Amino acid sequence: QVHLVESGGGFVQAGGSLRLSCAASGSGFRSWLMSWYRQGPGKQRELVASISPTGIIDYADSVKGRFTISRDNAKNTAYLQMNSLKSEDTDVYFCNGRFYARNFWGRGTQVTVSS
Repeated sequence: QVHLVESGGGFVQAGGSLRLSCAASGSGFRSWLMSWYRQGPGKQRELVASISPTGIIDYADSVKGRFTISRDNAKNTAYLQMNSLKSEDTDVYFCNGRFYARNFWGRGTQVTVSS
């Protein structure tokens, strides 16, 4: 069965950087749309970035110029490089894989940025 595991979260000061990883099980990774979402306590989940199987990338306006999404199909892994972090980036970050109407979620990794 499909299994996504996020890693790389932690605590950083404003202006610092983190790289999140999403490791996927199975053989269908290269055909999935991969996305990163984030959600804090009492907040709605929002899309941060996505990358299609052919490399088409989209970012939320709030992270453009600071975050970079990428994927390594040989490793079945998606990444989110986060630079110039701000306190408002503090959230739990979730990895999502989509194949047509099917969606798969990781359990999330906490990112905390000091003010």
